[in-house]
Amino acid sequence: MLELCKNYRENVKRVDKAFRVQENFDLIKKVLYLGEEEITLYYIDGFVDGGSMNKLMIYFLSLQGLGKPTVAGGEAAARFFVEHHLPYVEGEYTADTALMEQMLLSGTTLILGETFENYAVIVDSRTYPTRSVAEPESDRVMMGARDGFVETIVFNTALIRRRIRDPALTMQYLTVGKRSRTDVVLCYLEGQADPKYVADLQKKLSSIDTGALTMGHESLAELLISDRWYNPFPKIRYTERPDVAAAQIMEGSVAILCDNSPEVMILPSSFFDFTQETNDFYFPPLTGTYIRIVRQIVFWATLLLVPIWFLLTRNPQDTPTWLRFVLPESQGKISIFAQLMLVEFMIDGLRMASMNTPSMLSNSLAVVGGLILGDFAVDIGWLIPEVIVYMAFVAIANFSQRSYQLGYAFKFLRIGLIILIRLWNYTGLAIGCVGILLLLATNKTANGRRGYLYPLLPFDGKALLSLFVRLQKDRVAGADGVRKDGTSKKDAPPPTHTSKTE
Repeated sequence: MLELCKNYRENVKRVDKAFRVQENFDLIKKVLYLGEEEITLYYIDGFVDGGSMNKLMIYFLSLQGLGKPTVAGGEAAARFFVEHHLPYVEGEYTADTALMEQMLLSGTTLILGETFENYAVIVDSRTYPTRSVAEPESDRVMMGARDGFVETIVFNTALIRRRIRDPALTMQYLTVGKRSRTDVVLCYLEGQADPKYVADLQKKLSSIDTGALTMGHESLAELLISDRWYNPFPKIRYTERPDVAAAQIMEGSVAILCDNSPEVMILPSSFFDFTQETNDFYFPPLTGTYIRIVRQIVFWATLLLVPIWFLLTRNPQDTPTWLRFVLPESQGKISIFAQLMLVEFMIDGLRMASMNTPSMLSNSLAVVGGLILGDFAVDIGWLIPEVIVYMAFVAIANFSQRSYQLGYAFKFLRIGLIILIRLWNYTGLAIGCVGILLLLATNKTANGRRGYLYPLLPFDGKALLSLFVRLQKDRVAGADGVRKDGTSKKDAPPPTHTSKTE
């Protein structure tokens, strides 16, 4: 643990030892002389804005000293230096060695001065490597904004503030992880978000005990919410779009931004939140309503179409005459149940292969995959055409909504329904449907209070209708003074003011 004393030379040795300057080639130590006095700068190469730091060093070299002869050492000297000799946007002085360590490792510049004693000056000269705020690949729109979140948290907060120019917009900064010390921001609109829920999230984030958030937002989500492993339905909605995050915040949701991750967590989220898409709100109400209805029908078909078809193939005598065209003429060399399971796993295998395939070979993978799952599989008798048609529909229709977690939840439930039908026929389908309803009804949102099936349970007719009918003022967020959880701002307790750390 770094500790500073009142001797400048000793402090330089301690900082050198604590940060292992000699062993780390990218941790730069720079000694400058300001007249007869000396300062030592520490910064990480690649994290500082080189042009600004060069100008700042040139300015320092033009000074004749750290302060007036009448200024005492220690805090007074550090404060005088920051207020009179630091022409930079962000700078502060501190005696907190834990803060010095955290800030230096996060990219700021640490300055020790001959008269600062156990104080140091921190200059926020960071500039992180980043990509452009281009439209997210996984959440594109036909109309609307084309920017997206990136891995740098400061850029992400700026993208939200650009859309919500309200002093009530609050960005609370926290760090999570003893070793990684990952920057996390809790973003909400004071007076619109539930103050009890905000305080609960602050407490949970501050009490997380972990070494590092190795997988960014996913690690944070698993630490933040105690999940039931057997329930596949997601509890947290993620987005890479600033317009979506801003709209959700205006409606009373809370956003959690994690450094090094372009995904922003939206809390709390119910099941029906996952079935809405950005395109719904960039089109006129009639078009948006049509898109919503089609999405709902297609997505629920990915869950029920294949199990019901499999049930009909097992009970051809019960199939109505007008539906008998769906029954296969032959069963193939292996059972239809085995064919369905085989294609389910093959689709996932090809999906994983496509993610690891270089772009120059992607066309080859598509050709080989099409042949294996198409003509060759039918010719050798492994698969029948009907299985390929229905499973191809499911694989493609699954992309009608962008949540991979919800897509895999439906996949697991579809496989479960097929297995239950194989074991108990009609009874198996009934058991499976009841089980799905129980999983939906017993699942809880991240705050543990609002129902996962809201606005169906508890019932809210107006909110339920808006899931299918795109109204003119759907996105005039907060205009009616009603939060997403259905509570009125009038009846809510006054917002609580909390500090940055709990």
